[in-house]
Amino acid sequence: MPPDLFAGAPGHEQAVPAKGRAGSRPRRLAAILIVALAWAAAAVPAAAAPPPAATLSAADRADVGRIEAYLNRIRTLKARFLQVSSTGELSEGTLFISRPGKLRIEYDPPVPILIVAARGVLTYFDKELEQVSEIDLESTPAGILVQENVSFFSGDFTLTRFKRQAGAARVTLVRTEDPQEGSLTLIFSDRPLTLRKWIVTDAQGVKTTVSLLKTRFGLPLNPELFHFEAPDPFEIDN
Repeated sequence: MPPDLFAGAPGHEQAVPAKGRAGSRPRRLAAILIVALAWAAAAVPAAAAPPPAATLSAADRADVGRIEAYLNRIRTLKARFLQVSSTGELSEGTLFISRPGKLRIEYDPPVPILIVAARGVLTYFDKELEQVSEIDLESTPAGILVQENVSFFSGDFTLTRFKRQAGAARVTLVRTEDPQEGSLTLIFSDRPLTLRKWIVTDAQGVKTTVSLLKTRFGLPLNPELFHFEAPDPFEIDN
C-alpha cells in the first residue's frame, strides 16, 4: 500500500496499470499505509534474533489484560480517520470494522483507494489505476485488530513496550518472526478505555499515524460493506 513501507514487500508485485498519471502514484501509495500490504519494504533474514519482550509489572499486565479484553469486546466499529505520515502525506476517510475478520477502508477523494478485508484476504482496489491486489490479512498490521481472539502474548506478536501515562496507554508490538520489519503502536485513552489511534513504523523509521474520529461502536453494519467483487476486466494481483 504505501511508499517505502510496503510497496516493495515480498509477495506483492504491483500489477501493470491500465491507465493513471505517473505523478499521482506517490499519493496513491501513501494512502494505504493505514493497513499496509505487508509489514516491511524488505525481507528480514530468517536468522534475525527474537525481539526482547517488555518487562511488565503486575500492574502493567493487568492493564494489558484489560486492553485485550476491551478489543475482544468490540463487535463493530465505524469511525472517520485522519492519516498522516512522517514524510508529509495526509489523507482522510471512513473505517468500518466487523469482528472477527472484516474491515473496510474508504478513502476520501482525491485518493482513489478502497480496501476490503474478509475471509482472511485483504483486497486493495485502485479505481484510477484499474488495479486489484489481494494478500493475506494476517500479514498486515490490520490483522491483529480483527482477529477472533486478540492476544498480545499468543506468540505471533511480541509486546516490546507498554507505557502508561495520564489518561492514556500505549502498546507497541512487533511480529515475532520478523521484528525488524517494523512495529505497530496502539494508543488508548482511559476511563473509559477507547482505541484512539495507531502508529505503524517501518524498517526505515517512517511513521504513519492513524487517528480515529467520531468513533461509534456496536452499530449494525451492512454485510455488503465487506464484500468486494472485481469489476471486469480488472487485473487481480496476488
